[in-house]
Amino acid sequence: MPHGIIIKTPTQIEQMKDAGRIAAKALRVTCEAARPGATTKELDELAEETIRAEGAIPTFLGYGGFKGSICASINEEIVHGIPSPRMKLYAGDLLTVDVGATYNDWVGDNANSVGVGGVLDAEGLRLIEVTRRALYAGIAHAVPGNRFGDVSAAVGAVAQAAGLGIVREYTGHGVGHEMHEDPSVPNYGTPGTGALLEPGMVFAIEPMFMLGAERVKVRRDGWCVVTADGSRAAQVEHTIAVTADGPMILTCEDEADRWPEHI
Repeated sequence: MPHGIIIKTPTQIEQMKDAGRIAAKALRVTCEAARPGATTKELDELAEETIRAEGAIPTFLGYGGFKGSICASINEEIVHGIPSPRMKLYAGDLLTVDVGATYNDWVGDNANSVGVGGVLDAEGLRLIEVTRRALYAGIAHAVPGNRFGDVSAAVGAVAQAAGLGIVREYTGHGVGHEMHEDPSVPNYGTPGTGALLEPGMVFAIEPMFMLGAERVKVRRDGWCVVTADGSRAAQVEHTIAVTADGPMILTCEDEADRWPEHI
């Protein structure tokens, strides 16, 4: 158990696929319902209904006192946006949905950023595209023999090359029976540093980038993190497992998507 990291057996990783599939389904359904006029509370209710229909539990609901099944963050909101019946979506909004599902005591955690109404400006589209590209760059480095610093550095290099700000206060993390396990997986780092990656390690990689300066603040609700300058932010996340055959994505609905060709 290096550095407190819990190694999962191949059987346990197979079990975690179910939680990942349910989390991925809830994320897809919720993002597809993110239309102009919908409220983030309605999206939250849809996500909870989807998760429970699969026999799972919304991981986020009640976590540390959080009052939703999803985090719904709009435009300058980075993470931990609390769903609300008063928070209505408008065409052109940049919405980030983060959702977790617990099934048979295993957690799946994933996130995506989308344009509401399919009407997002060029900078918003670029922000999401670069954030997604950084996620897969990080996943590609999650192979035995590399170190966590290699994963983090790969994520950060994509942001830096695109001139985007990196959210440094919030990171990816180990995933297992708990949503947050060791280690932290920052979105920036130094190659060749950190714990050695071994088969059986399971963790979430979640790039969070912003169009403006690298400064954030927390709103009065104590949860929602926003960019200090009001610039927009995006977050994309997968839970992945390190295996002898390479990185395996656990948060996907289709088995074929576990080993994407572009990794």
